[in-house]
Amino acid sequence: MEEPRVIISGGGTGGHIFPAISIANAIKAKHPEAKILFVGANGRMEMTRVPEAGYEIKGLPVRGLIRPLWSPKNIGVMLDFMKSRSMVKKIIRDFKPQVAVGVGGYASAPTLNAAAAMGVPCLIQEQNSYAGVTNKSLAAKAEKICVAYEGMERFFPAEKIIMTGNPVRQALLANTMTRGEAREALGLKKDVPTILVIGGSLGARTINNAIAAGIHRFEEKQIQVIWQTGKYYAEECEKKAKDAGAVYVRPQAFISDMATAYRAADIVISRAGASSISELCLLGKASVLVPSPNVAEDHQTKNARALSDRNAALFIPDVMAEKTLVEEAIALVQDPAMITSLEMEVSKLALKDSAEIIADEVLKLIK
Repeated sequence: MEEPRVIISGGGTGGHIFPAISIANAIKAKHPEAKILFVGANGRMEMTRVPEAGYEIKGLPVRGLIRPLWSPKNIGVMLDFMKSRSMVKKIIRDFKPQVAVGVGGYASAPTLNAAAAMGVPCLIQEQNSYAGVTNKSLAAKAEKICVAYEGMERFFPAEKIIMTGNPVRQALLANTMTRGEAREALGLKKDVPTILVIGGSLGARTINNAIAAGIHRFEEKQIQVIWQTGKYYAEECEKKAKDAGAVYVRPQAFISDMATAYRAADIVISRAGASSISELCLLGKASVLVPSPNVAEDHQTKNARALSDRNAALFIPDVMAEKTLVEEAIALVQDPAMITSLEMEVSKLALKDSAEIIADEVLKLIK
């Protein structure tokens, strides 16, 4: 095969970006000479994360529709979409990709629409158990659709669907530290029960409010909390921990070494984004899931139910979190038998080698 030339588009959140980078890395592992170009949305997270991973990215002025849909502001949104599509056509003419990959997010729609119109074969990767609007709209144009959940023929043509699972960051699986070593590496006490709190790459207000209100309970019980607050809430959460004189509860805006943080934790409190769910399954972590209600079609609740209905995670609705989350987490972290049971069940749901499988499907589309 001549050097593969691949465009990968999408982003907006870590849930779209990390799988996209994992797919790119898997293509590069198979074909080091491959040329890979990302296309993202200006001002979104991918514009910094992708270059940090060593890949070139082009930005588009594309953005999401504003509610209500009849808002006059959507005229500007549609004009930006048309401008983005025109820009993508030039990018495709210049880069000459042999295949285009969409992972969801604002930039995927104009990129894959333009690629399909210009005769470039397309593959889409749907991370969630409830398909996103962008991917549903692109399904007719895609040759293959890679999914992570059963029953996705509700949204896509069955003959195009390939069950691959969601790619996760390779570094998470490569970490071989023991729990004690990971805690020492993070400056934590080696033999103290430990909870990792992650609210998604941007943070989660409900989870942060619950943890902040429960600081005194974690301190009383001497339970360590590695608390990723997200950048928007960092200052407020750090102040609450300081005011409470917290020793065991450690807030931080962003955890750069998630592999070690996962290793250090007995249990995880998390939103139920697709990437987080895949990580919990592959790493076999016991978790308390608090789905975000502020996502399309309430898909995080569906993601969480896919685990809790199989006794592979605990589930707390967002509206109940501030009342019950802290006590549920304390009860779980003090119950080794329950932790072991959850770990066993969640591990059964893991789909391994997703990035490699998707990379193979991408390369097969190159004529």
